[in-house]
Amino acid sequence: MKTKGIHHVAIICSDYQKSKHFYVDILGFAIIEETYRATRDSYKLDLRVGECDGIELFSFPHPPARVNNPEACGLRHLAFAVEDLDASVASLQAKGVKVEEIRVDEITGKRFTFFPDPDGLPLEMYER
Repeated sequence: MKTKGIHHVAIICSDYQKSKHFYVDILGFAIIEETYRATRDSYKLDLRVGECDGIELFSFPHPPARVNNPEACGLRHLAFAVEDLDASVASLQAKGVKVEEIRVDEITGKRFTFFPDPDGLPLEMYER
């Protein structure tokens, strides 16, 4: 098997309008397509992240809560590459997003930090 990259990451949210605002208006991801699926009472929002990466944002009535243990088996967090970590942190903080202190990766020497989405999903910014 030869892959060409990650096509998308799927996220299920508890409040579609709140999460749509966060990912589009606060993080600045472009909307590719928004679909309401009446049979599921569900939205699917396709977002463009960067040049070719994507997020599928789903809403479902009454989704179960996410396991909140950071060391639980499964997806740990989603990381976004940024050119200027300080400017990115300042931009999020100006929009009311709580961002953790900047840390340094002991292996690569690169700076990074975490912040939550509206459902507490851990998101990371990693400086290139």
